[in-house]
Amino acid sequence: MFSVDRRTVLGLAAAAAVPSLVAAAPQRPAPEAETRSLDELHRAALADGGKLVVYAGGDVPGAGAPVEKSFMQRFPGMQARVITDLSKYHDARIDQQLARGRLECDVAVLQTLHDFDRWKAEGELLAYKPLDWDAVLPEFKDADGAFFAIGVIAFSNVANVDLIPEADAPRDAPDYLAPKLRGNLVLTYPHDDDAVLFEFDRIVAAYGWEWLDRLQRQDVQWIRGTVPARLVVQEGKKAATFTCSGPFAAPAGSPLRFQLPRRDVFHSWGQTAAIFREARNQASARLFASWLCSKEATASRTTQWSVRRDVPAAGGYGPVNRYNTDPQAFRRFMQDRARIERLKTEFEHLIGPVSGPNPTGARGLYLLAT
Repeated sequence: MFSVDRRTVLGLAAAAAVPSLVAAAPQRPAPEAETRSLDELHRAALADGGKLVVYAGGDVPGAGAPVEKSFMQRFPGMQARVITDLSKYHDARIDQQLARGRLECDVAVLQTLHDFDRWKAEGELLAYKPLDWDAVLPEFKDADGAFFAIGVIAFSNVANVDLIPEADAPRDAPDYLAPKLRGNLVLTYPHDDDAVLFEFDRIVAAYGWEWLDRLQRQDVQWIRGTVPARLVVQEGKKAATFTCSGPFAAPAGSPLRFQLPRRDVFHSWGQTAAIFREARNQASARLFASWLCSKEATASRTTQWSVRRDVPAAGGYGPVNRYNTDPQAFRRFMQDRARIERLKTEFEHLIGPVSGPNPTGARGLYLLAT
C-alpha cells in the first residue's frame, strides 16, 4: 500500500489529459484582459511589497541582468531578480519546489514549451491576460490566459566574417560538410538542449544519418550551451555554427553575421512566459507580464521577430510566416517526451556523452539566499 500526494495525482491526470497540444479545460472562466495602465500596475505592485523573482531560460551566467535592469529602471522601487539557468533545469526546479510547497519564482520564461501545457492542466498557472493582450498574435498565446510568448527566437547560421567571407558562409546543412570548414565548427550538443535536438532531428530527416556521420569527420568542437557556441565564433576561435541565435542586424563592429538558410527549413519558436498560481508576488508578476507584452518593451528587445501585430521584425525582415519555418512545430515536437528521450540516446551514442559543467553555474533547488 502506498500514499499518493496531490502533485502525483495532478501529474497523472495531466499526462492523460495532454497527449498533444490540447490542455485540460480551464476550471475557471478565462479572465478579461488587463485594463489597468502600467503605472497603475506599478503602484499595485509597490503596495504588495514590490518584489519579483523570475526564472528565465538561458545558458550563460547573468543573461537576465539586462531585463532585470530595464524593469527596475522603468518601475522605480521594484526589487526584481531574473535568474538564468537552462530551461530543463529550471522546470525540474519548479516541479520540486511545487511538490515541497515552497515556490521561489513568481514567473517562468522558458524554452520547455511542453511544461506550460502540463502546468496548466495541473492547475499550477495563474490565468492572466496582460495589458495589450489583443496585440499578441493568437498563435503565440493560450486562449485562457495561462501563458503567452514574449518573442520569436530562431536558431540558424552564425559565421565570423573575419574568418570566412559572408558570401561563402555555410547556410544549409550540406554546406557544413565542406572541407574548408574542417576544424572550424563549434556546435551545441543536441542531446543537451531540446531546441538543438529539434534542429538535428530536422536535418537528419532531410539528409539522413549519413550527414551526421560526415559531420563527425569535420573535427567539430562540441559544447554545452547555445550562447557559448556563438561566443566561440565571436572570439574567432571557430568560423561558424548553426546551433544558436543572433540578431538580424549585426551590431556595429561585430564580426558575426546571422543568416537564414537558402533552402533548408530552420527552427523558430515563441519563448513562453507564465505566472504561477502559488506566486508570492502576484501583483509584481502581473506588472512584469504586462510590461513584457507592452509595445515599448517588445520593440526595445526585438532583434528577430515580435509576437505583437504592431511591432515589426528587426532588420527589415517580414513576418515570420513568410519564411521557411513553422514556429508552432517545436511546441508539437516537445510534447512527445518518449521520442525525445530516444533521440537523445541516439545522438549521445553517435557523438559521445555531454562533457563540461552547467554553463550558467547555477546549482541547487533554491537559488536565492533565504
